[in-house]
Amino acid sequence: MGRAFEFRKARKMKRWGNMARVFTRLGKDIEMAVKSGGPDPASNSRLRLLIQTAKSENMPKDNIDRAIKRAVSKDSSDYKEVVYEGYAPHGVAVVVETATDNPTRTVANVRMYFNKYGGSFGTTGMCDFLFDRKCTFKVAMKEGIDIEELELEMIDFGLDEIFVDEGEIVLYADFHNFGSIQKYLEDNKFEIKTFAFERIPNDTKDLNEEQKADVEKLIEKMEEDDDVINVFHNMRQE
Repeated sequence: MGRAFEFRKARKMKRWGNMARVFTRLGKDIEMAVKSGGPDPASNSRLRLLIQTAKSENMPKDNIDRAIKRAVSKDSSDYKEVVYEGYAPHGVAVVVETATDNPTRTVANVRMYFNKYGGSFGTTGMCDFLFDRKCTFKVAMKEGIDIEELELEMIDFGLDEIFVDEGEIVLYADFHNFGSIQKYLEDNKFEIKTFAFERIPNDTKDLNEEQKADVEKLIEKMEEDDDVINVFHNMRQE
């Protein structure tokens, strides 16, 4: 298996602390998708995938509908995606993805977390090159599917890695190939369960248990922030 498989295995061990945070994150994603592409899932491919992902996460239909209605309301918050970078203790690179209606508040909070927990807040681009940006899809297994044949066919659409995890097919590709991968899956009647954008470290940093605990304190504090969507790092995780 490749880096994507190992990365996914490590990420699965640590999910959002509770469903309320999952729903908050998905609600913001849905609002941003509606604002950029309209409220009709039939013509908004990003929204279509987010609704399916929300359903797979057991997000109530009422929550989904409210997020769409908020996005088309004149009084809705204008969320923007902003990425911050820096270093955690012991030289661990950290990339923080946020969705915020107040960047001044968010950058102040992220800077405070870095400083308070022994890290250093950085500038744009200082850590991003240490990660490969990928899109990932989880789709339902289809009867009679040969994974090796599917991999060979999808390479032409930009597929990087494919494997089966807990009875479902997981695909990774460069994030630029998101559209072509989605189109292939939908055209070939695959049931897309979830999708996401990930940052996979090019190389990982080995730390002892005490050092890992230092880094985890910073990451956990950031993940508690309502503006934070994802925190990626290059610390090796077992």
